[in-house]
Amino acid sequence: MKKYLLLILCLVSISIFAQTKVSGYVYDDANLPVPYVNIYFEGTSIGTTSDENGRYYLEDDETHENIVYSFIGFQKQTVTLPQKVNYKFDVTLQEDAATLQEVVLVTGKQPKKNNPAIDILRKIWANKRSNGLKQYKQYKYDKYEKVEFDLNTIDSSTINSKLFRGMEFVFEQVDTSKVTGKTYLPMFINESSAEVYGDNVINEKREILKGNKNSGFSNNQVIIDFVDDLYSDYDVYDNYLKFFDKSFTSPISRTGIQTYNYVLADSAYIDNKWCYNIIYYPRRKNELTFKGDFWVADTTFAIKDINMQASKSANINWVKEIYIEQEFDVLNDSTFLIKRDYFMSDFAFNKKEKSQGIYGKRTTLYDNYKFNEKKEPKFYKEKIYSFNEDIYNQDDAFWEENRMESLSKDEKGVYVMLDSLKKTKKFKRLYNLGSILASGYIEFDELNLDYGPIFSTFGYNEVEGVRLRGGGRTYFGQNDLWRIEGFLAYGFRDDKFKYGISGKWLLDKKSRLIISGGNRRDVEQIGASLTSSTDVLGRSLASSSVVGTGTNDKLTNVNLTTMAIEAEPSRNFVTRISGTYKTLESASSTFSLDYFTDASQTETKSEIKQYETALSLSYFPKREMTGFGVERRIKNDDFARLFAQVTVGDPNMFNSDFDYKKLQFSYYQPWSLGGLGRLTTSIEVGKTYGDIPLGLMSVVPGNQSYFSIYNTFSNLDFYEFVTDEYATLHVEHNFNGRLFSRIPFLKKYNLRAIVGFRGVMGDVSQDNRNINASGLTYVAPNKEAYYEYSVGVGNIFKVFRIDFNFRGNYLDPILNPDARKFGVTGSFGFYF
Repeated sequence: MKKYLLLILCLVSISIFAQTKVSGYVYDDANLPVPYVNIYFEGTSIGTTSDENGRYYLEDDETHENIVYSFIGFQKQTVTLPQKVNYKFDVTLQEDAATLQEVVLVTGKQPKKNNPAIDILRKIWANKRSNGLKQYKQYKYDKYEKVEFDLNTIDSSTINSKLFRGMEFVFEQVDTSKVTGKTYLPMFINESSAEVYGDNVINEKREILKGNKNSGFSNNQVIIDFVDDLYSDYDVYDNYLKFFDKSFTSPISRTGIQTYNYVLADSAYIDNKWCYNIIYYPRRKNELTFKGDFWVADTTFAIKDINMQASKSANINWVKEIYIEQEFDVLNDSTFLIKRDYFMSDFAFNKKEKSQGIYGKRTTLYDNYKFNEKKEPKFYKEKIYSFNEDIYNQDDAFWEENRMESLSKDEKGVYVMLDSLKKTKKFKRLYNLGSILASGYIEFDELNLDYGPIFSTFGYNEVEGVRLRGGGRTYFGQNDLWRIEGFLAYGFRDDKFKYGISGKWLLDKKSRLIISGGNRRDVEQIGASLTSSTDVLGRSLASSSVVGTGTNDKLTNVNLTTMAIEAEPSRNFVTRISGTYKTLESASSTFSLDYFTDASQTETKSEIKQYETALSLSYFPKREMTGFGVERRIKNDDFARLFAQVTVGDPNMFNSDFDYKKLQFSYYQPWSLGGLGRLTTSIEVGKTYGDIPLGLMSVVPGNQSYFSIYNTFSNLDFYEFVTDEYATLHVEHNFNGRLFSRIPFLKKYNLRAIVGFRGVMGDVSQDNRNINASGLTYVAPNKEAYYEYSVGVGNIFKVFRIDFNFRGNYLDPILNPDARKFGVTGSFGFYF
């Protein structure tokens, strides 16, 4: 969805002019490029460094006459700029005869021993906890953030393209990036002002938004959330910095010695502090690393300035460039606190130099630090229960007071230009197209209805044959307090209509008290999940599989009616109680759910009628949600999920057939392992007390599709294992390129190794075996745990993943003649 939001943002633009621009290459007297040269406008701190090819670009809004080039081993050179815009401004540096013995060659691997840069790095580690906010018990500061998206690499073909026909006025002015030297067209800007509170004793933090303003999307919380999630906060002192779901090794990391080369390049006074300048660059290609330099104070060993540029070979998709600058201010002569943070990323389909993409730029300013003002713990737990329109409609006086740096005249023009662009019919059509791709729904604003999801319109299974589905939902706004959804489907083989309708209503925002209910008549693959879905309209994977590994005839006709009430008494802790009446009957002539109704096993019944009461408790620590309506949005995906449920079947309700109790618990946990990648684990256990037929059993979830689906067993068929008590374990680790980057002939492809292990153990009681009249022999992994393992390759052409799955046991050719020893599954997705 995030990639589609970038598509939407591509449809807007504006312009900015800088006053002085310089770009070119730096060479030595042998005409070889000189990397990492310090370059700045004379008399200012506005500067940059040349890249590994000697290329540089520098700009500023002010007019400057001279530019300075400085690097150890060479004479400092001051050059007069002939004009304001100076492209192909190449410079040749002369070696400094007085320091020839101190020339540092910044190429190849640098020594780890007797390296003064690494000695300084160790002192940074030793002092990092006494620098910054961590040395205070409590802290508070003001924060101003500006995010901008720009369409880059603007050329004549872009200006004359059909996409922008009728909107040519947006190209009246373009600007040039100070980092890459490429032309770009600003198209979206978002500003926010907030107060941030933190407590290092109880490890809590809270941000209170005071104002938010953006160009053209003032009430679109989805875009605001996307911007906020895309550029999460980070601390350069941490060992790993997380960007775009990837963990980059920080140049200040304790593992940096194994990852980077370090060179002590210079020293100078900065803000009356003697500082050392250290250049760093990766030891190996294809790893998630940076290159750049930083200045560090010689007494506190605190970082004063740092810039980080992701290496072009870094194993990350859709992002061609990442550039970061951070400036720290000196407080009380010893404490260094962040003052300014600049983050720029270049989103593109490929990393070719001339490829077109989108710049995403965030500038964050910090001010008014206060310390050791204690707040009660409950202050950090408070939630916002309503959408404050005033925050998103602050007047100009508010922004003049709370902006920590003024907008340029052209940045102000973004707001004006969007007003004009939104009136253009073509832009409206393009924006609506992007919205459909992002949400999966077609909006009919005049009816307050959405049609969709469009991706479930077509399906296929062996009972229904070709299946067509149409659905919709009410939609008055993103924070609706109530919502009604429904669908109608038709199977051409069974010649039957199916339908579902549900509704939910948020009664209290503070406790998130919600009542819901619905009815569904449909065909379902019960053997696809151990935990029954709480979504009345939920569809299982089997009904939409076009191609499978074998016959899929074990489908069930379901008629289900549910009423539920849920609440969130404390943050991320959700309680739910529901009452469900359902009838289950086989949907296929080759699959039976029949059961005996008498002890003599002479009478059978094919339809199950059952009422259930379910109480579930869910806890999602560190989950971040946005919105306040009956349906909220999840911002992050790096949180644990704990689920417990008690289900009671009551024969006294609605003349139900069975009396039982089912207990279930599951725990899902993603683990970020820094440079080693991302580990995902989940366990699930369950047990049913009482006599139940096959239709109410816990079916170990098989996977007869060719798609890799987490929490299923890729080499099991549906209903191959059936249990009334079970325990499962799923483990999957994605190395994020860590392994393949070390294989010479593979590292250039940026592939990612993935390994997985899955296991289950369970049983079926003899009483439940005896009740079965279906002819399906119960098989449960009771003597030894069933297991399978997989090895996979991800990031194939950036979007494909292939898993090779191996079955570990239960391979007896007599007992399991159709067991699948080996299988290949895959998936498709857009991942950074």
